[in-house]
Amino acid sequence: MDAWIEQELSGCDLGDRRLDRRLIKLLEDLSSRMGQAIPLACQDWAATKAAYRFLDNPRVNEAAIFEGHFQATQTRFADTPGLNLVLHDTTEFSFQRTRIQAIGKTRKTAVSCDSNGRPRLHTVCGLLMHSSLVVTTQGLPLGLAAVKFWTRKKFKGTNALRGKVNATRVPIEEKESYRWLQNLRQATDLLAAPQRCVHIGDRESDIFELFCTAEQLSTHFLVRTCVDRLAVTGNTTIATQMRKADRDIHVVQLTDDHGKSIEVELEVRFRQMMVLPPIGKQKRYPALSLTAIHARETTRPKGRQRIEWKLLTNLPVTSMQEAAQKLDWYAMRWKIETFHKILKSGCKAEDARLRTASRLTNLIAVFCMVSWRVFWLCMINRTAPQTPAGLVFTDTEQRLLDRVDPKPPPKPKRTVSHYLHAVARLGGYLSRTSDRPPGNMVLWRGFTRLVDIHLGYCLREEAELVGN
Repeated sequence: MDAWIEQELSGCDLGDRRLDRRLIKLLEDLSSRMGQAIPLACQDWAATKAAYRFLDNPRVNEAAIFEGHFQATQTRFADTPGLNLVLHDTTEFSFQRTRIQAIGKTRKTAVSCDSNGRPRLHTVCGLLMHSSLVVTTQGLPLGLAAVKFWTRKKFKGTNALRGKVNATRVPIEEKESYRWLQNLRQATDLLAAPQRCVHIGDRESDIFELFCTAEQLSTHFLVRTCVDRLAVTGNTTIATQMRKADRDIHVVQLTDDHGKSIEVELEVRFRQMMVLPPIGKQKRYPALSLTAIHARETTRPKGRQRIEWKLLTNLPVTSMQEAAQKLDWYAMRWKIETFHKILKSGCKAEDARLRTASRLTNLIAVFCMVSWRVFWLCMINRTAPQTPAGLVFTDTEQRLLDRVDPKPPPKPKRTVSHYLHAVARLGGYLSRTSDRPPGNMVLWRGFTRLVDIHLGYCLREEAELVGN
């Protein structure tokens, strides 16, 4: 299982071979004991102290840690033909600290009310991370292409202007939303094939500067809109134009809250039109020819929110089939939410006790590679189940799983799918006929048990050699 670590970090150079070796060792420890605290993952005081010193080293930062992984992502992207999706999103890490200044703050939240009914505000200590995850159109994650950490301290002055200054008058470089443009540029430059990238974002990415940046970079975007923008000559809006568009019914398969597959009918409209920038930005940015896609559930369901998506893209959409394809691609955006869930629930990034922002960002950068690997294992089982097992497992691991798994496969059927199911069974997966494919949680629990089994096997072999 350590072969993937060498591949991910082969392009990483921290300027000192000792630091490079320590990063490899730290990634090995954290991936083999996922979700455990650093002392438990490192097993002894010497390794734990070395890990703390590594994370606090001034020559180590998240950019240097991610360097090798970004190169590996670029390689996997180049080996995957056709279009690939770049999913962008922001997540928040909250920490319980007495000294908030050493890390930073993200927001204020009401925790209770005083005797006069006024809310008591609590400052949340934490970090924000904006990440860009590259996935295939089938949903297989290829790796991260850009990551940015920050706190709200930098943008405190800008937020104070709300209600006093029109937001369109503030340059995008002075806003927190500028991170969307930075990650778009970094990911596009890294992948070095802008025509093969489709950048996908939720309603927070509905920024006209982002549309213009994508046009300048000759890359594609597909975002969900929250603003009814001016269209055509400026005397109408996108919503007004979409009422005139032809409509058709598209049926999609969804999974409800109980895990059951259901069919949902969507009324889909699409139309290409000129979209104008906001009035305050029309002197700086040109109008763009974009396609709007609106999808709305035909009936109001019970027990859940009605599906209603309003998308905007610079991709060509000439038929209902192509419009439905763009809806399927936007549905892939949820995978970056899953990636962030693995970071928090699997790696337990918010349980870290490190006291400064620089140490935490270094640790989260290592956790990002662990989370990507777990997510990749989960998705390759679903997108390419017939892949040879040797891509993931060594011969020794396959032999061990054959011994501990009650359902060993015949030799011609040694696929990645079978052995990942065997690992999932070690993690508590029941593998019943009606069960869905194993998820991230049972896989990381199973791999933790496999590491312990492999260690016991190695110790036994060593004892036998000493005895002989």
